[in-house]
Amino acid sequence: MDEPLRIVSVSLGSPDSDFIREREFLGRKCILQRIGVDGDLKRAGEQIAALDGKVAAIGLGGIDLYLVAGQRRYVIRDAAKLAANARVTPVVDGSGLKHTLERETVRYLAREGYLTPPAGADRPPRVLVVSAVDRFGLAEAAVETGADTCFGDLIFALKVPIPVRRLGTIRIIAQLLLPIISRLPFSQLYPTGDKQHEVHSRGNKWFRWADVIAGDYKFIGTNLPDPTPDNADLLAAKMMITNTTTKKDVGKLKALGLATLVTTTPRLEGRSPGTNVMEGALVALSGKRPEELTEGDYLDLLQRLDWKPEVERLQE
Repeated sequence: MDEPLRIVSVSLGSPDSDFIREREFLGRKCILQRIGVDGDLKRAGEQIAALDGKVAAIGLGGIDLYLVAGQRRYVIRDAAKLAANARVTPVVDGSGLKHTLERETVRYLAREGYLTPPAGADRPPRVLVVSAVDRFGLAEAAVETGADTCFGDLIFALKVPIPVRRLGTIRIIAQLLLPIISRLPFSQLYPTGDKQHEVHSRGNKWFRWADVIAGDYKFIGTNLPDPTPDNADLLAAKMMITNTTTKKDVGKLKALGLATLVTTTPRLEGRSPGTNVMEGALVALSGKRPEELTEGDYLDLLQRLDWKPEVERLQE
């Protein structure tokens, strides 16, 4: 019998969300694990070096190796330094899966009639993508459906209260800013460690505007207020497309009135793992290096696994 494939995500997030799950995919037993290092880049690098050559794949959690706008990819310097600690084991950040699985998730929801405006509204559905350069496939698919889109890259990542309404504008901003931004400490761009528990309520106006909120949950969650009687309807009648949610996260979303939660990765005993973990599983199952996998390879594996988004109704 083949040894189980062990896939480990080394995450800059809190250890509070660590897990180990065992699942069988395509006849192979896989052990999926997350190790949080509380934003400590040095510790993350040491952990990756210690795992190198001993596991089937390593995921970078809580940090992107690439940000994408159109056909251009921008390498995040801190992530590249982390990945360099592995000389044998393939390292993935989830970007290959984001570009395929999340794009297909939006198309699936559109085909199945989930992406609709509120009852009686004579307009297309409004979709807020909290960061297009983090989820460019998802952003492109939202535009493809004919939705009224808003991209929150300036609002949520750079703390500039300006919405971007066109993907062409995102491409221009990316060309101007990402060569500089990609060299900044990643903690300035994305919540890591204890910052993942801070709440800013920065995007309430746009959360209320949207019918669908899509993107990384850590980005969304740090900008959602804690539930109170005054904001119990903030997410009423809305849908959220995300992942890495825990039972606690789902409880908060329900208390804020969210109607439908869609997770792009399968729920494993109450939580949806990050795309980096699941991409690591696909890479390990394929027997190829990440750079050898094409979009068609990912789609073929997803079809063989029969992965579909998890759609959960949160309200009565």
